[in-house]
Amino acid sequence: MLYGTMQGVHNWAENLDKTFERHSYYKSCADPQIHPGVINEELTLTSTWTDDILGASSTIEKAKAELSSSYKIKDLGEVTLILGMQITQNDNGDVILSQKAYAQCMLNRFNMSHCIPLSTPLPLGILLSMDDCPATLQEIDEMKSTPYYEALGSLMWLQVATCSDLSYIVNVLSRFSHNSGKSH
Repeated sequence: MLYGTMQGVHNWAENLDKTFERHSYYKSCADPQIHPGVINEELTLTSTWTDDILGASSTIEKAKAELSSSYKIKDLGEVTLILGMQITQNDNGDVILSQKAYAQCMLNRFNMSHCIPLSTPLPLGILLSMDDCPATLQEIDEMKSTPYYEALGSLMWLQVATCSDLSYIVNVLSRFSHNSGKSH
């Protein structure tokens, strides 16, 4: 396997899948990078990003021992931040995901740090339509300097990871991504 090549990534994923199978994990149908394992009512979940594995287990030491029997692993301790999400665990054992820092960074990036928060992502009564799209060359040129795609992509990440209440407005705004106007 050559590290950094497309075939290397494929070979690594295939090798990791076989290793998980040997340790009685299975591949999730919803996401092939998630490998749950249940042995004697003990649950272990792993999630893989390239060569990084994040796991949660009712018997964490056993799960680490299983993987370390196949690979040299490096335990980085308790996870507090991953993919822009802050992870905390309360006294009840509940895991809490937050993207507050990511959202604040996004607001700063798009010069919206002083905006007024609303309880709903789309105020009542607002109708966005094709009539709001730029019609003149001057309007089109003005909108070219607006980072609409970037802002929409940032909203999509919030929506997918922790803020499902943004799904409707992200869907609506996506309809105008090819020719967005100021009201969009």
